[in-house]
Amino acid sequence: MYKIEFHPEDSPFHPDDNQESMVVPNKNGENFLCYLPKVEKARSGKSLNQLNVSSMIVETEKRVKLKTPDELLEVFKDQCFVRQEGWWSYEFCYQKKLRQVHLEDDKVVQEFILGVYDEEATAAFNQNLSDISTLKDPRAKDASQRYHAHQYTNGTICDLTNQPRETEVRFVCSEPRAMISSITELSTCKYALTVQCPMLCKHPLFQEERPVWHTINCNVLSKDSKGTKAEKLKTEEKQIIMVTGIEYSSNSESNE
Repeated sequence: MYKIEFHPEDSPFHPDDNQESMVVPNKNGENFLCYLPKVEKARSGKSLNQLNVSSMIVETEKRVKLKTPDELLEVFKDQCFVRQEGWWSYEFCYQKKLRQVHLEDDKVVQEFILGVYDEEATAAFNQNLSDISTLKDPRAKDASQRYHAHQYTNGTICDLTNQPRETEVRFVCSEPRAMISSITELSTCKYALTVQCPMLCKHPLFQEERPVWHTINCNVLSKDSKGTKAEKLKTEEKQIIMVTGIEYSSNSESNE
């Protein structure tokens, strides 16, 4: 993201060597010589703020040992959560099982096991994650929807597939309290259960990414320089581009 800062004649911006520049007029017809920031590129061609977040976390972990998502979720041990959705109630017990039940007079009259915690499948799933983007709900664009997943398998046999029901339990950063926020059927007898977890918000992987701001510094062109640079201005003004999402600031009230 970019912001523009205007500098007065008596306090101009001093650019670096070979810094790219262009002439830009304001709405009053005044011309400014603007210096474009040097935005570093990674080998992949992406700007630094687009680099894999996980690589930055690894560097951080070298200095400060962070708790893993599973360590943060240990507070859920021996806890169960219940969500009511119409006819059905869903009971999730951390690292134990997930069941779908219908109650009458507080008695279970119908029950399906949607999965039992599978430590090996969970380890294999997380081992295969090579990029933080795979931790995102594909329907979401913001970091608040990143999740840490556990696999629950070997549930009640599905009448339609003749296979055991299974569920992916997704733990997301969300405050103020822990709760089941949703359950969806991804495909026949395969489910996704989302659990809101305030404790995950302590981990950098689940925090919002802050955009990197780059400053375009603009020096006012004095009237004396207009005559000598008339030809240059005529050429360069044709190259002016529109930049969206720009924040304007000024070091001088006279240039606002």
